[in-house]
Amino acid sequence: MFIVKIDSEVNVSEADLESLDEVQEATTIGYAGEQTVHNLTIDLDDAISEVFSGGSSVAAKLEPTVVTPDGWYERKVYKDRDAFMESRTRCENYGISLDLISMTSTSAASDDAIPFGLTERQYEALTLALSRGYYESPRQTSTEELATELGISQPSLSRLLRRGERQLLSSALQTQEHLNTVSN
Repeated sequence: MFIVKIDSEVNVSEADLESLDEVQEATTIGYAGEQTVHNLTIDLDDAISEVFSGGSSVAAKLEPTVVTPDGWYERKVYKDRDAFMESRTRCENYGISLDLISMTSTSAASDDAIPFGLTERQYEALTLALSRGYYESPRQTSTEELATELGISQPSLSRLLRRGERQLLSSALQTQEHLNTVSN
């Protein structure tokens, strides 16, 4: 099953979609902003089907696949990093390129677990920045001062904060970019 979003100004019917070789069934689900959302049942080529069926005991798709003109997006959870690497290798063996957008560790939850999929270093930098007034207006501290306190360069701190902020926002807002891969 694939979820396809098509710009509403492009007049594509269920019959148009079903006329495509691989599409067995197309159902219009509704609208998302300026896009029409369709649910497609696809008959995949055996080679591509093998990519998706292999390793199913070590990976699970969390949301329906979203197809775009650039490829498709999936959000998956893997048993471990090795399982992801095996899946990536399987894609490469079948000529399917894979771009990892983000990877988040979801180790067993505990009271000591860092929230929102942040790394320990991101969490440390973000909490320090918050506690020192970096996010106040006007700012109470600079990236240079925070970097000195953490013992890293200012550019390194800026990158660390930016990656941490992106991960925090992606996780909190449950955006499509969080833990996704793009395949085409």
